[in-house]
Amino acid sequence: MQIRFWRTGLILMLLLVWIIPGRVYAADSNWNKVVDQIENTLQQALKTYVSGDVAEAKTQVNNAYYGPYESGQMEKAVKYNISSKRNAIIEEEFRQIRKAMTAGASEADVKQRMSELVSMLRDDAQTLSKSSSGPFGLFLSSFGIILREGIEAILVIAAIIAYLIKSGNQDKVRVIYQSALFALGASVLTAIGLKYLFNISGASQENLEGITMLIAVVVLFSVSFWLIGKADAKRWKNYIEGKVQTSVTSGNTLTLWLAAFLAVYREGAETVLFYQALVTGQDRAGVSMIGFGFLGGAVALVAVFLIIRYGSMRVPLKPFFIGTSILMYYLAFMFAGEAITELQAGQMISASTIPGFPVIGLLGIYPTVESLVAQGILLVATAIGFVWYALSSRRSAAVAGGKRKAG
Repeated sequence: MQIRFWRTGLILMLLLVWIIPGRVYAADSNWNKVVDQIENTLQQALKTYVSGDVAEAKTQVNNAYYGPYESGQMEKAVKYNISSKRNAIIEEEFRQIRKAMTAGASEADVKQRMSELVSMLRDDAQTLSKSSSGPFGLFLSSFGIILREGIEAILVIAAIIAYLIKSGNQDKVRVIYQSALFALGASVLTAIGLKYLFNISGASQENLEGITMLIAVVVLFSVSFWLIGKADAKRWKNYIEGKVQTSVTSGNTLTLWLAAFLAVYREGAETVLFYQALVTGQDRAGVSMIGFGFLGGAVALVAVFLIIRYGSMRVPLKPFFIGTSILMYYLAFMFAGEAITELQAGQMISASTIPGFPVIGLLGIYPTVESLVAQGILLVATAIGFVWYALSSRRSAAVAGGKRKAG
């Protein structure tokens, strides 16, 4: 009954995370003004293209994307308030305009593509503007930002801490807390640096986020595979005895530290930038409501952490390890697709679009060959890992059987 209770509570909390915040982000923005800026920049790009300067025209299209659309927070608003699929479609439209210019398309063709993009953005602006802009809307926006951005980090950290406690390594828990606090500090410093100290373009910021995600993919995948290898009770008993029941090797500790650090750092800097944008232009009452929303979201995150932290201790060893491994792998799989998409937005790697392929935001699946190949590599690596695990388990069982017969 206790296990069923905490599991039900966690499911309800996750539903609140994915349903409520997605409808209220950035309620106080005038999105039509953002679209006006995008349209003006695209019109300038069209004039430049007609004059024969293709390279500069493509740069101006990039300016429309990295400037008003991304820095104006419309990208995140579309992704959270409408859908990841819609945001992927918008990004693809920007790419298609650049590709048309590279291919030497006619002025009429480029102009038509720009008109279609602006029309789509107008529709999105109308949808986004329906959100409430009053004090409660600001509260919900603030609440949604911290809750949604923090949930993945909380899940990872709570799962790692539960593992350490189950393995008799309570003394190593403080290392994970230190990692999380260090990541929070690094996130704030990164956000301040990106906004005020360094002249980092939108493309560089996208690439930085993509590279960070790729590192997280490697770490989360390795932790996931390591945990699934300990799900068998006999293997776990041997592992514990090998570590004298109270120690974790420095290599494993470093891996867990890095997993916790990346889980927090990946979300932290972006969250700080979100709040900077949300607070801008608000009066004292508006800032107060944003502060209350932040505190409310932080309390909700603590509740999620406590549910997992103490509820997981009542779960039998094998289901706990398998469930934690699946969570880590899911995040790695999703991050792989999102990382490639970020690098494509930053133009570090190419984007080969697959027409008609679905966008599944919850899985990080996007309609480009490159992102699907990255996730396919992860799937192949998983298949190879499971084959190796099955063969090694069979070999261990055979050795154990031989010893029993000899005895």
